[in-house]
Amino acid sequence: MGRRRRQKLRRTPIHKPPALRLSAFYALYFGILGVLLPYWPLYLESVGFGPGAIGALMAILPATKIVSPAFWGWLADRGGLPLRYIRWTSFLSALSMALLIPHPTNIGWIGSAMVAFGLFWNGPLPLFETVTLAHLKGRGGYGRIRLWGSMGFILSVAAGGSILGSVLPVAFLPEVMVVLLAAQWIVTLIIPPIRAQREALKQPALWLILKRPGVAGFLVAGLLIQVAHGPYYAFYSVLLSDHGFQDATIGQLWALGVFAEIVLFVWMDAFERRLGVRTLFLLAIGSGVLRWLMIGWGIDSFPVILLAQMLHAGTFGLMHTASISLVHQHFQGSHHAKGQAIYSGFCYGLGGAVGSLYAGYFWQAWHPGWVFTTASMISLLAFVIASRSLSGRRVESV
Repeated sequence: MGRRRRQKLRRTPIHKPPALRLSAFYALYFGILGVLLPYWPLYLESVGFGPGAIGALMAILPATKIVSPAFWGWLADRGGLPLRYIRWTSFLSALSMALLIPHPTNIGWIGSAMVAFGLFWNGPLPLFETVTLAHLKGRGGYGRIRLWGSMGFILSVAAGGSILGSVLPVAFLPEVMVVLLAAQWIVTLIIPPIRAQREALKQPALWLILKRPGVAGFLVAGLLIQVAHGPYYAFYSVLLSDHGFQDATIGQLWALGVFAEIVLFVWMDAFERRLGVRTLFLLAIGSGVLRWLMIGWGIDSFPVILLAQMLHAGTFGLMHTASISLVHQHFQGSHHAKGQAIYSGFCYGLGGAVGSLYAGYFWQAWHPGWVFTTASMISLLAFVIASRSLSGRRVESV
């Protein structure tokens, strides 16, 4: 009997996740981000927009993230086929970016096109996290797949710095974006679909989870962290350019930050086992407190800027992985996709929009050092909130 059972187990096929295709999506998605973040402010400046308009236009993408992930997540939950919506949002992202090309200097037109682009492009990633975890079936390996997102970011930042301004004028940035977005859509067509899993265990109401001090503190701290990133995402490239850095060097500095993030990803499992998620989350916030001061007041010191970019491993890499773990702990079962959407919309969406707006409003009125000092103080407030509200105890069930 025992031998027949072992033979049956040996004949049972083992599901292997399509790691290469999943990795390709992350590489393209974050590769697009690697073009968008460093060079989009420079593109807007090149077509004649000032700091206030740049800050407002840069705020559109995080603002649409407030509603986009929740909307597409709700549709995917109802239909149970998230990949269908990933494909549609990827296709419509490319189409809406193409609408930017005819009238690049009309702020109303470009603003409307960026609203459409943001509503579609902010939708796929939280859904794709669900698809990836479903294919992995709890066997681990997420970090090795997600790592390629960072690799894609590095390659696109480095290539963008070498190509834009030398081979292609920065005014051709929308055309470059359309090509990358079309490639992302094509990759979604070759990823095998999954059906959303519905667990039999009864889950508490979502509002009861959100009321928990640890959850509320985590989300408020996450929002403040993204507010603090506002000056960096909107004006870091402009600040470097104003202080004499060439486009290629600017791209290399962005790439250095993501390379540091990749090194951290390699060791993340060991760090989490040894230190715990709460400690990693607090370390990530603390690295932001220091990093924004270094950028604000050390912009003319190349060694200081190098060290500040290496702290990207903390402010993004450590923050992202710790946050994903916290979402997974607190929002389980049927609430997992909703938790991803809430975290993405509230923290990255609302927090990123407020950060871009405040950075654009104060960039001309204040010295850049004081704008980044404000970001550092906001990070310090996030640290205090997180340290008081987060428990080191892992949540096993909700």
